This record gives sequence, structure tokens and C-alpha cells, in this order.
Amino acid sequence: MKQRDLLLVGAPMDAGKRRQGCRMGPDAYRVAGIEQALSDLGHAVIDLGDVAPDPIDMPEHEHLFSLPACIGWTRALARAAQDAAVRGVPIFMGGDHALSMGTVAGMAAHADAERRPLFVLWLDAHSDFHTPQSTGSGNLHGTPVAYFTGQAGFEAFPPLPAPVPTDRVGMIGLRSVDPAERAALEKDNAMLADMRSIDEHGIKAPLMAFLDRVRAADGLLHVSLDVDFLEPAIAPAVGTTVPGGATEREAHLVMELLHESGLVSSLDLVELNPFLDERGRTAKLMVDLAASLMGRRIFDRPTRSF
Repeated sequence: MKQRDLLLVGAPMDAGKRRQGCRMGPDAYRVAGIEQALSDLGHAVIDLGDVAPDPIDMPEHEHLFSLPACIGWTRALARAAQDAAVRGVPIFMGGDHALSMGTVAGMAAHADAERRPLFVLWLDAHSDFHTPQSTGSGNLHGTPVAYFTGQAGFEAFPPLPAPVPTDRVGMIGLRSVDPAERAALEKDNAMLADMRSIDEHGIKAPLMAFLDRVRAADGLLHVSLDVDFLEPAIAPAVGTTVPGGATEREAHLVMELLHESGLVSSLDLVELNPFLDERGRTAKLMVDLAASLMGRRIFDRPTRSF
């Protein structure tokens, strides 16, 4: 197995939605043993600590929740992603999913500097393709894909040095998507695999087809793993549960195939709310999935105790 330099980057962002608790995510991953789990695989692991948002001097928005904080986080995380990417594989420990506005923007800038395209694999129950104008809730954790693909309406946010075209985005696990979001994504040729298609055809086929495209383009691949990609019965620590998610084995299969591809250049672990967890079971499962992505084999699984 190829040994890699892995950089743990804490992103205790809790500004993307009104229900609080994701700020505790980075420390929950640390307590669940993420550094040891990855170093046991032979990787060099460095914990860079937690990012802090840039201060933004602007008033709160009447509809959008914590807009100034989200802008500050986007700026800071984009810088952190670019800085870490030249040193190895960044693993961003969140934090709500609005953090991906910064992490993907930073990784796209890094890929552009390397003269390679960035692809994004979005493992999530939601497509997060709203804009600040279309979000009914005002929660910006539902907007990151629209932002980093360069959709209109994000004038308050940092300009994107290298937008990710929508046809370089693959989404697996969808089961709660607004009709307008789906129509826009299909129009722009994003790869969409909802749970109905996964039930009918399995989770491997769409993933392998997407990885073939990344490989053919000599691309870098950013993986964004939301806790609500998983079935809530096995991963309860998320404020946006949607029944019918990926099983534990399906999720591990995705991670194992990603590892075998050798294409992954960065990873988000998002939407873990330890306040909603049961004796750390969701944090431990997310750590196990990160370990699978980094090379843990099926017969090397540790016995869990809760």
C-alpha cells in the first residue's frame, strides 16, 4: 500500500445552519482516534489543529443565517486547503457542509496550479445546489455545490479562482433533492445516483463510471462525505437525517473502491453533530470509513465497543 502524508485540518464551523453542534465535530474525530487509525495504516499523519474564520465586517443578513461567518470560513478554509494540498492529502474534519465552499475552492485552485482538473464526489442525501436566493431556510449548508460550480448569486463570497464545472461533480446517495435543484443539475450533466438507482443497480456501477472519467482526465478528486449519506440507524449524529441511506457495507465498499483508484487528493468529513450521537458511534463509524479510504482492508476491521 502506498504511504501518504495526511494532514488533519479541523473546521469547527457551525455557521451553515441554525441547529448547532457541528463545531464539536473535529474534537469528536480526534477522541474517536482518527490520527491513530490512519497512522496504523503506515501513513504519516499530522494534525494541523483547527482553522479559525477570517473576521468579516458586515451586518447580518435578514434571511441568510450567519452570512458574515460563512464568508469568513470560506476565505480561511480556501487558504488552508491550498496550503495543506502542497504537503499531502488534507482531511477536513467538520463542521457543517458549508465548509465545502472553502475546501473545494481551495482544492480547485491547487488543481488549477497543477494544471489538472478537479472533480468532486458528493456523498450526501442532499444535492446542496441552492443559491442564496433560492434557499427557503436561509441555511447556507445547502449551497456549497452551487457556489463552487460558479452559479450566480454568491457576489458576497470570495471570487472563485477556478470554478468546478458541474459535469465534474458526481453525487451518490441522493434522496432529498428539491425539484428545481435536480432540474438544474441534470441540465448541466452532473452525475446523479439516487438511492432508488442504487437499490436497483448497486452502488459500485455509478462510482466506477465516475472514477473512470476522473482517471481519463488525469484529474484530482475531492471527496465530501456527509454523515447523512448513511442510514440514520447506524449514524444518528446529524441534524438532517433522511431515512433510507447507505448501509455500513455500501459505505465501506465506496471507500475501498476509492482507495483502490488512487485518485483521492482530499476529503471532507462533515455534518457530525456529537450532541446527537450515541456513545460516539457515528464518530467511530466515520473514522472507520476514513480508514477504509486510506487502505484498511475488509478483514482488518477492529472490533468496536460502545
